[in-house]
Amino acid sequence: MNADELLALMERANLVLRLLVAALIGAVLGFDRERKDKPAGLRTHMLVALGSATFVLLGFEVGVQIDAHDDEQRFDPTRVLQGVVGGIGFLGAGSIIQARGQVSGVTTAASVWVAGAVGAAAGMGAYGIAIVATVLSVLILSALYRLERKLRPNGPPGSKSDEGESDPDLRGSSGAK
Repeated sequence: MNADELLALMERANLVLRLLVAALIGAVLGFDRERKDKPAGLRTHMLVALGSATFVLLGFEVGVQIDAHDDEQRFDPTRVLQGVVGGIGFLGAGSIIQARGQVSGVTTAASVWVAGAVGAAAGMGAYGIAIVATVLSVLILSALYRLERKLRPNGPPGSKSDEGESDPDLRGSSGAK
């Protein structure tokens, strides 16, 4: 194996690593939502993070192709991020529901949005940002959830819980949401 082949192999391994990190940190975020039986759970968060990383990597690949063929046109990775953020926002908005004067799904929408952000960070190779954001998100979703339950056992005013749904850990025998 010559130096060029080795370099190409290392570049492919780096791309695979970025995608794997994105999927794994999406899984960490999604696990909390899955455990609480929320609509956007493990697989959704993994796919959002992986998709975000894929779009970022694809943007870089297109940028390399453009730069190689056209000296006048330059690639701007922030434009890829703008598209990812807009798309994730649309996806998150779809998980917010209003019924009987209560709004539910806001935390799920926010966690999907964060999954997109950490996926994009992993796609850019910014592993430190991705990991710290994931750890903070898990703390917010789990530890602060418990604190909210202690401070407001009946949830925010006008709802059963932080998302207008019963927490599966606190449900009675009826199991109703």
